[in-house]
Amino acid sequence: MSIEDINAVQALLLYNIGENEVVIRDLKDRGYYQGSNVSYNIKALTECGYLMQERSTHDRRSVRLKLTDKGLSLCNSIRKLQDDLSGVLGGDDKTAAQLDTTLETMQRLERTWTDFVHYGRIRGL
Repeated sequence: MSIEDINAVQALLLYNIGENEVVIRDLKDRGYYQGSNVSYNIKALTECGYLMQERSTHDRRSVRLKLTDKGLSLCNSIRKLQDDLSGVLGGDDKTAAQLDTTLETMQRLERTWTDFVHYGRIRGL
C-alpha cells in the first residue's frame, strides 16, 4: 500500500472510526486505546491530514473525530485489501461458517473483558 506516514496502530484507529463520527472517550471506553496512546495517535493522524477534530459546542472537553477524504480513501483501500485476503482464505460455505463462529467467539470474549474492566469480577470466575 506504500503508506509511510502512519503506523499500523494508527491505520487501525482510522478503520475503527470509519465513516462514523466518534467521540475520543468512546474509543477509550471500548477498550481499544489508552489515554495518552490515543491522544498521541489522534494528533499524528490530524497532522498528516487523515482525521478532523471538532470540539463540542456544549461540552468543550468533548472532541468529535471524523475522517477526512484522505482518511476515508485509506479505509476503503484497507477494506478492499481485507476482501482480497478473505478471498484467498476460500469462499466456500464451510470456511464462511468457521469465520462466522470465530468472529462470534471473539466478540463474546471482547464483551466479557469489557464487562470485567467496567464492572469488576464476574460471577463464576
